[in-house]
Amino acid sequence: MEIPINHEDPDAGARMRAFFSPQQVDQLVRQAIQFCWMSLPPERQNADEIEKQIRRVVDRALKDFRDDSEQFKR
Repeated sequence: MEIPINHEDPDAGARMRAFFSPQQVDQLVRQAIQFCWMSLPPERQNADEIEKQIRRVVDRALKDFRDDSEQFKR
């Protein structure tokens, strides 16, 4: 089901929050961990390496989000 986004609609954010749940975020994070695991060479497939790589990617994404928010004043 696709929800159209109208940026001028003050209720759009509330509808998006009602559509998505914390379980969907959890599932996406778990899929990212699985994709990272599959992308690593077998000799580096271990919990410490996964944690290191996931934290690196998330930290970079959060930094970029903050930088972009500042640049675009959002």
